[in-house]
Amino acid sequence: MTAAALEPTAATLDISSTPRIPLGRLVLVELRKLADTRSGKWLLIAIGVITLLIVTTVFLTAKQSDRTFLNFMGATATPQGFLLPVLGILLVTSEWNQRTALVTFTLMPLRGRVVVAKVIAALLAGLAAIVLAVALAALATVVGGASDAWAHIGPDDLAKFGVLQATGVLQGLAFGLLFLNSAAAIVVYFVVPIAFSIVANLWSALKDVAPWIDLGTSQPPLYSGVDMTGEQWGQLATSTALWVLLPFALGVLRVLRAEVK
Repeated sequence: MTAAALEPTAATLDISSTPRIPLGRLVLVELRKLADTRSGKWLLIAIGVITLLIVTTVFLTAKQSDRTFLNFMGATATPQGFLLPVLGILLVTSEWNQRTALVTFTLMPLRGRVVVAKVIAALLAGLAAIVLAVALAALATVVGGASDAWAHIGPDDLAKFGVLQATGVLQGLAFGLLFLNSAAAIVVYFVVPIAFSIVANLWSALKDVAPWIDLGTSQPPLYSGVDMTGEQWGQLATSTALWVLLPFALGVLRVLRAEVK
């Protein structure tokens, strides 16, 4: 046998003409992941059921004059505000808890595109929850029969409600990216901002600056039905940057550098 016959033949695989996976397909995959796990599935069911129960409770207990669209929408803000961030957390952490991230990043090595797909999927899920809340609130308003049921509500109020819920979803997503663990992300998400709000309200030195650094203080104007001033929008922007954008940036950096086992 000649030396040439003993030399291994180098095999090459040309993938230059292979089309890149569309972002829309990645988003559909991430939406599918929301309902693939038992925790995600039951959380989606809980969001719908609790929203319905809250609207029904307000309808049955409120006076006819109080059965307004603004009151129904305000009632749905609290439960969705608690549950939607958890949805964002689970969308990220479920893969790392169940060790399927290796499959995800093998099929799509560009981790940044996966993160973008998760953000879009989380926002779409939040949008679906908002649409459900608006539909149930509108139905209850029509049936309630209050004389000024649609007063003090406009497109800007719906937009502010959307900003409120989208901020919650993105904050949950940010904490999920930062910790990559469901239990740790959920505990820190609920405990740290609440503890910070308590300290800011009790410590007189922080009371004046609290709206600038505390989401719990800067967000209430979004659902109070009042016109927000430029200063209030500025306070919302700075507190959002501190509690949403900063954890999100650090979380993305961690995902891009994390070792997938």
